[in-house]
Amino acid sequence: MPNGFSLRPDGSFLVANLGQSGGVYVLERDGSLQLLINEIDGLALPATNFANLDREGRIWISVSTTAIDREKSFNKSIADGFIALVDHSGARIVADGIGFTNENKVDPSGHWLYVHETMGRSLLRFPIRANGDLGPRETVTDYGSGVYPDGFEFDSEGGVWCTSVLSNRIIRLDPDGVQQIIIDAGNPDLVERAELAYRTNTFSRSLINEGLHSPLGNCASLCFGGNDLKTVYIGSLHLDKIACFRSPVAGTPPSHWLF
Repeated sequence: MPNGFSLRPDGSFLVANLGQSGGVYVLERDGSLQLLINEIDGLALPATNFANLDREGRIWISVSTTAIDREKSFNKSIADGFIALVDHSGARIVADGIGFTNENKVDPSGHWLYVHETMGRSLLRFPIRANGDLGPRETVTDYGSGVYPDGFEFDSEGGVWCTSVLSNRIIRLDPDGVQQIIIDAGNPDLVERAELAYRTNTFSRSLINEGLHSPLGNCASLCFGGNDLKTVYIGSLHLDKIACFRSPVAGTPPSHWLF
């Protein structure tokens, strides 16, 4: 089950497998699929959320939960997600204890790995040490009621743009930490019911799925594109098309921009 992916210099793609067999695969230009990695530190990779290739050629892998039944970790009191790294030294887990790990990305400076934790409702960052290991986690921001952060992207002014599933919101976090709702295409009744379930640890996949009725179809990712990097493209869990809009702020060039 393909989920997060990254473009490689040779035109192939890294693809995270969100199916129960997990792992990261390489989708070649001829359409063939090759397993890249399915075990780290003696642990068979479970359902794998994201595989991010950075400018240094390192692969950062998000695993949301070690539970086979992923829905059991739709709980604010459970934090069994982790980040793994594949580099010239091999593969290893470099951060754990994350509340449902979602997209990860190295920031434009190259010094920090940013990570969304969906059930923890936070944007985290970790300093990247010279050997690729991560330092202590820092909380960049905590999101409020109705926000279930999934994908994110950096802009050229130091902001971070977040997508929230279920509530179908796009939020910009400015460099001073102020959150601005750019789009809110959610159903207030659904958001209220989901918030109660979140507080009482009864949150479920069925609630997320109800977000499909939004015009954004459960927005889960975004990126900046176009020649000026001012067109925002929105990925979703349920739509068979890509929504987009123009932004007054350009995004930062992605790692594959100069391939």
